[in-house]
Amino acid sequence: MEHNSENCRSNCPINFVLETFGDKWTLLVVRDLMFKGKKYYGEFLESHEKISTNILAERLQRLEAHGVTSKQKDPDHKSKFIYALTEKGKALLPIMLEITQWSSTYDSLTNTPKTFSEAISADKEGVMKTVMASLDTKNKK
Repeated sequence: MEHNSENCRSNCPINFVLETFGDKWTLLVVRDLMFKGKKYYGEFLESHEKISTNILAERLQRLEAHGVTSKQKDPDHKSKFIYALTEKGKALLPIMLEITQWSSTYDSLTNTPKTFSEAISADKEGVMKTVMASLDTKNKK
């Protein structure tokens, strides 16, 4: 099923994004997949923000239903699932970098490594290529 704005309050692009990602947890799950190398349910639970199990399960299901993530059985551990970003999920990379850069600029307590913020400012395309290559490598394993 295609994920579009048909069942949203309006066809406004901002509204579509908010209805897809507009809570305090969903983009953190995307962040963990994109930048932190997490791929197992238990790894998401270890994040600093301490997401509850029921919220995490619902967000992973929503992201999969919207085609942002995929879920497959781990061939090495049959009782585990591996979560990964789809191409649609990977397409969020420029947005995630913009959010990171904006937050690094305006949050004096940010935990974004200074070298990462500087790299985004100096060579955003290079950072995108590096992160994308990393995501592609992880998905092939």
